[in-house]
Amino acid sequence: MKRVLVVLIALVISTWVLAQNNYPQGSASQSSAQQSSAPKTSTQQTSPPSGSSQQGSAQQGSGAANQPGGTTAPGAAQQGPPAKHPPQAKSQDEYKAFQTAAAITDPAAAEKAADDFAAKFPASELKVLLHRQTMNAYQNANNAEKMLEMGRKIIALDPDDPQALISVAEVLSERSRPTDLDFNDKNAEATKLATHALETIDTDLMFAADAPPERVKSAKDWLRSTAYSVLGNLAMGKENYPVAAKNLQQAIDLNQQQPDPVNFLRLAVALDKQNKYAEALVVANKAVTLAPENTQVGTLARQERDRLKQLTGGSATPAATAPGAKPPASATQQPQQTPVPH
Repeated sequence: MKRVLVVLIALVISTWVLAQNNYPQGSASQSSAQQSSAPKTSTQQTSPPSGSSQQGSAQQGSGAANQPGGTTAPGAAQQGPPAKHPPQAKSQDEYKAFQTAAAITDPAAAEKAADDFAAKFPASELKVLLHRQTMNAYQNANNAEKMLEMGRKIIALDPDDPQALISVAEVLSERSRPTDLDFNDKNAEATKLATHALETIDTDLMFAADAPPERVKSAKDWLRSTAYSVLGNLAMGKENYPVAAKNLQQAIDLNQQQPDPVNFLRLAVALDKQNKYAEALVVANKAVTLAPENTQVGTLARQERDRLKQLTGGSATPAATAPGAKPPASATQQPQQTPVPH
């Protein structure tokens, strides 16, 4: 549970804004739905890229199809699959109950409120919003087990929700070890979820009609970066270092605004494992630059850098050995391998 939901709090639907009602227009509840804002958190350790959407990945789309009773004009060209519409309340009672539940911030209380709401309104489209808010709350509380449970609830309701897909995949990847009896099952499940998330980011994230294109792109790139990071970590666990390096490099390329030192450290180790010591040293130096010395990632990054310096003679170019000269000790007795961070 490294970072994905910290970012998703900014990307997820503003629960009050999104509850566009499907009962007669002009009601007080409908008006309040348009004016409310997303819940705030005080536990975020990082923020999304400065260009990313602050409004939410499931906000109102544009066009009449997103309005209650909206239709597509006859003869209009159909381009691609129909857009997913924002969840809507079917009655004023449902909407008021949703508002009450959405105002709860304590994780356990929010979970109970979401479950009570789902029991009272089993056909409601708003259930997924409450489960997502609860998932975020558990992430803030650093409760990976409950975060995983909420993510799976969301996927059960919407198998194409990229946020939940990535979140569940990330928790599985961070909490599984090759020595676990169910490691292969967890790895396969997480790989499938992260891969499917990459397929649904373009089709199942919804933004405000007036969202600037650069913010939409930044938000999508952030999620793609997280998905590739998860896939890279999963490949590391399977000791498939070429695939790990490819995915980790994609994660890094997609997140230039707030580079993640963990991705750089994992990439350095993946290259190291392929005996690409000079390339690995360049990446390890970047991880050292990004990660403070008094952190676990910072300590591991410095260990990896020092190992690679020994193997390369201290530069990004492997040290050459003169003809007939005795090879350096590092060529026959390599320094200890740096553990892969989880």
